[in-house]
Amino acid sequence: MENVNLIAVLLRILGWGMTGYFAYRIYKKQTIKITVWKVIVILFVGVFSFSFDWRMSETTIKLAILPLGVWFLFWLRGRTEQWQIYRHFAWLGFFANYIFLVTTLVYMPLYHVVYPENQADVYISNIERASIISTFPTAQNLTLDKKSLQEQLPKMMEESIHSTEWFHESEEEIDKKSERFPYQLIGSIPKFGSGLNVIVYVENEGKGLLISTPEKQHYFRSEESILKGGQ
Repeated sequence: MENVNLIAVLLRILGWGMTGYFAYRIYKKQTIKITVWKVIVILFVGVFSFSFDWRMSETTIKLAILPLGVWFLFWLRGRTEQWQIYRHFAWLGFFANYIFLVTTLVYMPLYHVVYPENQADVYISNIERASIISTFPTAQNLTLDKKSLQEQLPKMMEESIHSTEWFHESEEEIDKKSERFPYQLIGSIPKFGSGLNVIVYVENEGKGLLISTPEKQHYFRSEESILKGGQ
């Protein structure tokens, strides 16, 4: 459950709940009833559509264009009297795509309010089992100071990533066999319900964290070292 995106799950449930509510309203108004399991199947089939996808703020937006599920059901039952009953639920299934579109648009600002990307403790929340490992042969034999990390996380400030500058520095230091981020933080858990998958690198003096997600990287600085023996 650690990597479950709780907000996305709840909004998905809300979307299906609204669809179920509209299906119930349609069902109550019909004089000829069909079994509930048929309503559920028709709704699910009706959802299938040809969609146009685009990316917005690291989220995929799906805009349903062609009602493939409705067409399929019409091909199966369009010439029967049952179609007059089925078609309302089939079209509701198709328009459910727009209910999910609305929940997606709500998701984006809501997620960033609950899990602000400029706060380090969103990416590193539970450090009970946290430790560091060396990722560079000449890294010093230091250990994680959990108490310091716990104290520093809420106060860490995000700073710009100077990729070019850091690259040139590494080239200049190559003879010294040094590395700016020679440690990796393992065993930590992101904030519950964030659904984040992160890799955390620790700077050589223990005051900087480079946090990588599948979408981007964040660099945070602390006032004190989070490594025992760091400067």
